[in-house]
Amino acid sequence: MAKEAVLLLAHGTPETVEQIPEYLRNVVSGRPLPQAVIEEIQHRYALIGRSPLTELTMEQGRMVETALARRAEAVRVYVGMRNWRPYIPDVVKQMRADGVEAAAVICLAPQNSRTSVGLYKRATQAEAGSMRIDFTEGWAQHPLLAEAFAERLRAAMARLRAETGAAIPVLFTAHSVPCRTIQTPAASEGQPRLWPGAGVDPYAEEAKHTAALVAERVPEIPRWWFAFQSQGASGGPWIGPTVEATLDAIAAEGVKTLLLQPVGFLCDHVEILYDVDIAFKEYARKLGMRLERPESLNASATLAEAVAELAREGLARLRG
Repeated sequence: MAKEAVLLLAHGTPETVEQIPEYLRNVVSGRPLPQAVIEEIQHRYALIGRSPLTELTMEQGRMVETALARRAEAVRVYVGMRNWRPYIPDVVKQMRADGVEAAAVICLAPQNSRTSVGLYKRATQAEAGSMRIDFTEGWAQHPLLAEAFAERLRAAMARLRAETGAAIPVLFTAHSVPCRTIQTPAASEGQPRLWPGAGVDPYAEEAKHTAALVAERVPEIPRWWFAFQSQGASGGPWIGPTVEATLDAIAAEGVKTLLLQPVGFLCDHVEILYDVDIAFKEYARKLGMRLERPESLNASATLAEAVAELAREGLARLRG
């Protein structure tokens, strides 16, 4: 029987502020960025101290390995990062050196975008050689993913309801992407087809679908909205609506307390610890609104079981 393993893929994050320029070059594939953009990212990282994404992802990998072992799947779980160490190519090379012949590969970005998730896939395949790969393209609708978010949301909802005496509305978010990355080739030559429609990249639809599945599991939510957060500084438009514009509209309706629940991020990192906890909270405060968020999934046992289930399915496909 072939030696099997599981490979989890994530975005990656630098360990120090000084490493930000190198990290950003990886993110934008070597394209030049204005110095002001680099300095702003360094400022954000400095405000939160550092991003814990790598450590948290490694912990998730250990939890998935334990979850697999409980079901008699004694396989090693590796973790590779697209934009920082341990880089995906280096990890795949190590897997081959360890004798791995077949691997279930899961990107820890549940909503599939042909561009972003596609980069993870290409980086894996480029180094796989004869190692057989089963790549999970997307898992935005996995029931255990929705339940993991719902668990965190219920706890936050109960806490705020005890304080305010009322159910709290929710703003779901996912990371924005450049409009050009979700256009069809034909659309980029003429009128853009950004949302939704036949042939359009699935990312935006999948992100909203995840939010809807979570909302279904928390029926006490009186009302919810969806927005895309963390639009980047690269050229061209990014998909929306933005969180800021959505907060403007929500505040105009008289909402005084709001929960913001990201559904595209599986652990704390700069887009949570700065964008939500600092920038969006301050923006809401200026609108006369209290903004809170549930705990991130991080070491969620339910999340680990969701990923372990995906891994078992991938390994089963490899075995034919």
